[in-house]
Amino acid sequence: MDRTLESLRHIIAQVLPHRDPALVFKDLNVVSMLQEFWESKQQQRAAFPSEGVVVYESLPSPGPPFVSYVTLPGGSCFGNFQCCLSRAEARRDAAKVALINSLFNELPSRRITKEFIVESVQEAVASTSGTLDDADDPSTSIGAYHYMLESNMGKTMLEFQELMTIFQLLHWNGSLKALRETKCSRQEVISYYSQYSLDEKMRSHMALDWIMKEKESPGILSQELRMALRELEEARKAGQELRFYKEKKEILSLALTQIYSDLDTSSPSDDQLSLTALCGYH
Repeated sequence: MDRTLESLRHIIAQVLPHRDPALVFKDLNVVSMLQEFWESKQQQRAAFPSEGVVVYESLPSPGPPFVSYVTLPGGSCFGNFQCCLSRAEARRDAAKVALINSLFNELPSRRITKEFIVESVQEAVASTSGTLDDADDPSTSIGAYHYMLESNMGKTMLEFQELMTIFQLLHWNGSLKALRETKCSRQEVISYYSQYSLDEKMRSHMALDWIMKEKESPGILSQELRMALRELEEARKAGQELRFYKEKKEILSLALTQIYSDLDTSSPSDDQLSLTALCGYH
């Protein structure tokens, strides 16, 4: 633990040279420090050059407790895990969680190396029914994970997490299963989606998939949305990275909004479909 703290102080001294490493996490101005950290990184290494810097989002609430999310360049998302009595306090708490994770992301142990890949594959094998031999077979889940790690050699875990989130969503959405049924190999799927970022177009496509699922199984949309909201809250309170859960909520909410907007032009059966989803949401 002492060695980790010393490494973090060294990183702070490099990226934020005019800040006192011993006082960083006690500083109430942690919001500006997080912004400064990522601006400095972008200037030094052009990290996530196509992205903005740091984006905050406060959930509408008539009173406490308040909830705030912060999204970092590349898409990683964190939230306040403490019970906050003001929006400013919630934003500071979310910024502190994001800053700690941003600093940890700079540690050598958080970068994908050959040693990291070996350890990660071994952990994956231990948690599944697979074997180490599967690591060399891209048609297996272990092999696909191994291939993804090797394809991202040298990247940090926050950088790798963006790609992992896309595949988590594709799995949740049923798209990976559909692609397997078309005889696409896992390697081909990984290579294809590695070229894309998670944007509005991809979210819209996934929302359309869920609208179709709702038509086939009325009520599934509201059920999934309730589950996504519960998972998001639990992960936030645990101080975890939130993008997967937050994207699920956004995609399902987008699908629900589309169904609601079609009420005026829909048939009676479609009206019943939309009302079922809306009642489930509320």
